[in-house]
Amino acid sequence: MYIHWCLIQVPSFFQFYDLFAFWFILYSPSFMDLANKLLFTALLIFAATIDGTQAAAMVSGAVFCDQCKDGQRSLFDYPLSGMKVTITCADGTGQVTMSREETTNVFGNYVMRFDATPDLSNCNAQVSGSGEGSNDCGATAGPAQKLRLMFRMFGMEIYGVDSLLSEPSQPMSFCPRSSNPVPAPIITPRRPPPPTFRLPPLPPLPPMPPMPPLPFSEASACSHQYWTMPEYKCYWRVLNPETKVSLIFGPLAARRYGSDMTLWESLQGRGDPYKTLLREATTALLNSYNTLQFPYNSIGVVTRTNWALMGSTRGVLITALRFIRANSGSGRVTCKLTPCK
Repeated sequence: MYIHWCLIQVPSFFQFYDLFAFWFILYSPSFMDLANKLLFTALLIFAATIDGTQAAAMVSGAVFCDQCKDGQRSLFDYPLSGMKVTITCADGTGQVTMSREETTNVFGNYVMRFDATPDLSNCNAQVSGSGEGSNDCGATAGPAQKLRLMFRMFGMEIYGVDSLLSEPSQPMSFCPRSSNPVPAPIITPRRPPPPTFRLPPLPPLPPMPPMPPLPFSEASACSHQYWTMPEYKCYWRVLNPETKVSLIFGPLAARRYGSDMTLWESLQGRGDPYKTLLREATTALLNSYNTLQFPYNSIGVVTRTNWALMGSTRGVLITALRFIRANSGSGRVTCKLTPCK
């Protein structure tokens, strides 16, 4: 009976031996089926694990020397041994309910144990004194840090504390200076305002002459006869009279009109629907480059010409008539070309 009482009260090797005996009986063929055996084994191991556990709370942290007095951990900081750390707990009114002090070890760490599981959610840790390992780094204690719950299971609670800092009286000479120093205020002497002079009123300016129209903004539509006249040859700004038709209108035009016909030659075509189409298409292309208000842009002229070449003769005539109407200004727009100088 004495041995069995010890096995229950104190967790030891004999307690696990007793557990093994129960396991042996449990797995006898006549005890229970496999599913119940596994469940009962899990419950037995769980009970044996928590049998000897006692409720407690552990608090751990470290103290460092803030050599640069920047209020944060950096490469220049090192742990302090022999520093006194005080954990203080207060209630909702600010009254201190519990306080405990501990000294850091050679690695600058400290550990405090509290029996049972007291409420440490309102507790703070702070450096309260210096020791032998402070090396003149205990002049000023850094700010207090709040305890943070890290782990809780089976009545055990583990709290962590952010690094506590202790500062020297002055930052070390090797510490980096602030990259954004505050410039000293510049004080400029106040001078009396200069005397003011009133100038006589200026005579009114003459009215400005009307501005000439912007290039390409004025509506203009010119027939093919204008584009073949020598006095207007300077308006061939984008296209060259010797440029090949096949290069501008593509392979369909090269198949129909040949690869040697130039744009200047295309303006001479007449007496055939396809020649009329090419003549008016070239004229429309020149007009589209000469004014922004022409009904067709350059891409639209080339696209509609190729559509007509892929269709019937009737489609060729319809497209040619539409180009003729646009090149004539539809009765509303005239040709704005002026003789070249």
